[in-house]
Amino acid sequence: MEKVIGHVHSTETMGTVDGPGVRFIVFLQGCLLRCQFCHNPDTWKIGIGNERTAQEVFNEAIKYKEFWDATGGGITVSGGEPLLQVDFLIELFTLCKEAGVHTTIDSCGGCFTREPEFIQKLDQLMELTDLILLDIKQMNPEKHLKLTSRPNAPILDFAHYLRDKNQPIWIRHVLIPTKTDDPTDLHALHDFIATLPNVKRVEVLPYHTMGVYKWEKLGIRYPLEGIETPDKETVQMANDILKTKSYL
Repeated sequence: MEKVIGHVHSTETMGTVDGPGVRFIVFLQGCLLRCQFCHNPDTWKIGIGNERTAQEVFNEAIKYKEFWDATGGGITVSGGEPLLQVDFLIELFTLCKEAGVHTTIDSCGGCFTREPEFIQKLDQLMELTDLILLDIKQMNPEKHLKLTSRPNAPILDFAHYLRDKNQPIWIRHVLIPTKTDDPTDLHALHDFIATLPNVKRVEVLPYHTMGVYKWEKLGIRYPLEGIETPDKETVQMANDILKTKSYL
């Protein structure tokens, strides 16, 4: 196995909201999107971060395997956008599968392309991946572009790719007042999800401001200043439309 160097932002040892069970989370550096609500803007820049091999990251993570085995957990790779570092993921998840570790990728698919070389590597990665947490931020193309600075076409195409691969996915939608809580957009998201038989779960994630301090630290103006966490009624409405249980 080649020693591909990954650009790692940070790790978290006992994550409980990034896939099933207790999980070791690897946050990779680099993202193409510039989401107005991002709570990790310090992961945006590509090509920086801690340079680590897959073996080094695996060796750190595997120390916690007894906690995963007790809860059905494993390793989740998040970001940033993990799919910008497919080669590193292949090496890391190969080690995971050899050790019987459940593997999850938290991605929005914003860098997805049908370019043959990328698809070939992605096919290889999917053979090693148990679950995808797919973030669909906004179905309306114009609203998505304004909210994230990038089109949503690659993300929806990625969902179709995962459908065709019958890859298990959880859909996640961040609910932001005035940005992603329009019932028309939520119904469009529900209709899209209905075309994906591989969806195992849908999660409504209420918007929060816990990452605002990172924007301030980086000297970047926070674009959603003044927008508060959605109220219980709005969260319930979103859960009702998306046919998922309430996470109030």
